[in-house]
Amino acid sequence: MTRLSLGLGLLGLLALAAAAAPLVAAWLGHDPFAPDLLARFAPPSAAHPLGTDDLGRDILTRLLYGARVSLAVGLAAALAAAAIGTLAGLLAAWRGGVADALVMRFADFMLALPALPLLVLLAAADPSRIGLPARGEAAGDVLRIVVILALFGWVGVARLARAAALATLSRDHVRAARALGASEPRILLRHVLPALLPPVAVATALAVAGAILAESTLSFLGLGISPPAPSWGNMLANAQELVFSAPWAAVWPGLAIMATVAACTLVADGIRRRRGGV
Repeated sequence: MTRLSLGLGLLGLLALAAAAAPLVAAWLGHDPFAPDLLARFAPPSAAHPLGTDDLGRDILTRLLYGARVSLAVGLAAALAAAAIGTLAGLLAAWRGGVADALVMRFADFMLALPALPLLVLLAAADPSRIGLPARGEAAGDVLRIVVILALFGWVGVARLARAAALATLSRDHVRAARALGASEPRILLRHVLPALLPPVAVATALAVAGAILAESTLSFLGLGISPPAPSWGNMLANAQELVFSAPWAAVWPGLAIMATVAACTLVADGIRRRRGGV
């Protein structure tokens, strides 16, 4: 089995598990959002396969519902960053001159900024002041985190897309297409964009892992997805003082994050190897 197949298979299993979260909750008979103080810190058992947390909530069902949030944030943020970065890099390579200089100098400026402190600062801001849903609403929290991560995640994609576009535009078959009278949109769509897909796909797969880690970090700090909505990051935050008394509360969300990041890395490496013929 290739790395690409293994990574895609693992991501597929995680996505299926997230989609089956309501079915699993109904089968076990647990509400992942309702506290049960009589079942606090219950170890793994038939009733609670992965144990319970500090409020008596079933960890398995919360882990599956948290997968919905964490995977959605990672995928949406990575795709948004890839779209912005691809358009910016393509514009810079296609237009050149002033447009290239402006886009690349702005990208350099974004790279020079301290990303984590700015992420924390933006995540701590009150979005209701600019007409967005207030913090604490699940949909609003997801949208806020996706926007913040996309704003900082497009730069690397833009640089890759620009380099690939410049290399493609200088090739003989593109020059021949121009000499034969092909329009610029046709050249971009038929010749340049296909050349951008492999490096952008690799960057996007890695960006999914980075976005999940960033969301987990912000949620761990209390600035991401707000309880009672579960995400792997806030599950870890709630379990940070339970490492010795109830280790299962911290182990399972940590393993979920590690497995997802490893799967994304395998996908990126598989695409890179296939592109390079390795």
